[in-house]
This record gives sequence, C-alpha cells and structure tokens, in this order.
Amino acid sequence: MLSKVCSAGLEGIDSFAVEIEVDVRTGMPTEVVVGLPDTAVRESKDRVAAALANSGYEYPDDRITVNLAPAHLKKEGPVFDLPIALGVLEASGQLAAGGLGSHCVLGELALGGLVRPVRGALSIALMARDEGKKSLLLPRVNAPEAAVVEGIEVRGVESLAETVAYLEGRRQLEPVRVDREHLFREGSAYAVDLSEVRGQAHARRALEVAVAGGHNMLVLWTAPRL
Repeated sequence: MLSKVCSAGLEGIDSFAVEIEVDVRTGMPTEVVVGLPDTAVRESKDRVAAALANSGYEYPDDRITVNLAPAHLKKEGPVFDLPIALGVLEASGQLAAGGLGSHCVLGELALGGLVRPVRGALSIALMARDEGKKSLLLPRVNAPEAAVVEGIEVRGVESLAETVAYLEGRRQLEPVRVDREHLFREGSAYAVDLSEVRGQAHARRALEVAVAGGHNMLVLWTAPRL
C-alpha cells in the first residue's frame, strides 16, 4: 500500500515542500530511502522502527520504500522522522488512509516516541501556507514560532502516539495562538545599551553605522601582546 505525507526541507534559510511517499509491500524485510537523503535521513529508519515499537505500533516485517520528492534536492536532518513514521503506519493499515492530505508534518523522533524540536519552523510555516496546506503539525516547542504566520493552523505535538490520536479523532489539539505585536515588542527590548560602553569609540561608531544601515559587520578581537 502507498502513503503520501507532506513535509518540508531547508535550503539555507528557505524552505521547500517535500512529498514523502512510503510503499509497504510483501518482500524481503528491508527499508530503502531514496531522494538524495543525507546520513541523518538514512538513519531515520532505525529511529522510526524503535519509536513505533515503543509507542505500541508494529514496524512492518516487509519491504519498505521511502521516496523523498523532489529527488534533485538534497534532504538533510532528522526532520522527516515523524512524517515517515506516519506514512509507515498508513501504508501498513495501522492508520486510517486519507487523514494526512491537508497536513504538513515534521519532527525528529526519539527512540521512545517523543517528538524533538527542529530548525526552521517559521520558514516551513510560510512554505506550508503558500502550498495551500490547512494545518502544520510540528514539535510543541517550535509551535509558537510557526504560529506567527497567519493563514495556517499550527498544532504542536509531543509524541508519535499523540499525533496518531489526533489524526484518528481521539484527541483534540487546539491551534496555537500568539500575540504577534507582543512578540515584536518583546524582541525589540534590550537590557544593555551602547551608552554603557566606556572607550572603544571607533568600534561603537562602526556598530551604530552598521545597525542604522542594516549592514553586516565582522568584529575581530586580538589579545594585546605581553
């Protein structure tokens, strides 16, 4: 049986959509991951197998093929653990088919089934909204960051079992809401000020000019010769 799950990859600070196809069929027990995966992605099969077993599900004793499309873009990191696990459950008949279509899913899995944080939540939320996805499922720690984006429902999950329960309708997960104006105000407040710096006039002037113009700056500190 074939399952498809939407996820996302990162290329620098930008995100791109990744369609994860999971095919489970009778054959020699093995799992193959294709689509330019890096080492962390290839190792996902071991994390997924342990997380499924420790969450009360079965890891199919069949041939499992995981395709990460588009195949020409490199996929990096453990962000695909959770969507691959859900794809395996759906393809093996342990999760009802059709419940993943409107979601974009990402998250690293611990061996016990807990969902660990990932990078790029804000960028991924923007991409998922632009791709027309209605919901984003990601680690609960990352949910407030992603919820800054309007036009998509962001739900944080703590474990594989909780995610499955939500998809099956056995658990309610309310979309995360954040006060964007409060976050921006909070982020613009600093506890220190350049007026407190004594000396270093040239360095202070350079910092002020760089900040005012939005420029990059490289500061090198050298120890005085003794």
